[in-house]
Amino acid sequence: MEKHEYTLSLFSEDHLGILNQITIILTRRQINIESITASESAVKGVHLLTLVVKTTPEMVRKVAKQMEKLVDVLKVFVHSSEEIIYQEIALFKVSTNGMMSGNVIDNVVRAFHARILEVSPEYIVLEKTGHKTEISELLTHLQPYGVLQFARSGRVAITKQVRELNSYLKEMDEANRVKEEVIGD
Repeated sequence: MEKHEYTLSLFSEDHLGILNQITIILTRRQINIESITASESAVKGVHLLTLVVKTTPEMVRKVAKQMEKLVDVLKVFVHSSEEIIYQEIALFKVSTNGMMSGNVIDNVVRAFHARILEVSPEYIVLEKTGHKTEISELLTHLQPYGVLQFARSGRVAITKQVRELNSYLKEMDEANRVKEEVIGD
């Protein structure tokens, strides 16, 4: 079966060791994490881990189900790239000497939609937000000017679908209340 890129949005409580448990699940199935980002979510007390993996449709479903069995995991959503809006951010520290000749810096900022964050006599720091391919293109373009440092974030993504985690959690609470009422009778 052909491997595809998937974005896993994993919502969990903020407890120690959750990332370790997730990586163990992926390692056992020999799935590499292409990108990872962790942050707070829109729901207070709930954290979001965004993982990008390349695997088969069958395997990503199995992995998501296994992750949902973890005690601290509330829900795992699996998305193809077409189902989400996503970006990465990159910082480039480039030698000032090469960038200040002619209109190089102006051309780079305009052509690649980058921002200048800092200028010093030794270096210029540029920021680029976009998809991995756009960031890689800018990195390639900047190499001849002397890239001193480069750092790229993991994927940050939101879904195109309207139903959000808030509504899912409300449905879970309602189902639990109904279950408790039935058990209490």
